Amino acid sequence: MAFKQKRKLTKHDKYVLELKDKIKHKYDFVSVNVKIPGKKRSLGEIDLVAKKGHNIDLYEVKCSHRILKAKKQLKRMKRLMNLDKSRAYFYCGSSECLIDV
Repeated sequence: MAFKQKRKLTKHDKYVLELKDKIKHKYDFVSVNVKIPGKKRSLGEIDLVAKKGHNIDLYEVKCSHRILKAKKQLKRMKRLMNLDKSRAYFYCGSSECLIDV
């Protein structure tokens, strides 16, 4: 019988789970670490995708306050997922700050 070795959660993973716990009561469904597949390789990954009815919100988590990088990633993910009307948020784990992008 083989046992799976549990990997230790990174600081980023802890912040993602912390944010998920904070927002899950507002949504019908919350997905973590959603990958966008391409034909030959992965096109990207978004930290949290939350759905309430027909509305979809995207969340990008950073350990430090790097809002410009998060904005760029969120803009790209909205384009790739055809979610131009969806809302996007940036979460800074160290300051526990949630910002509408």
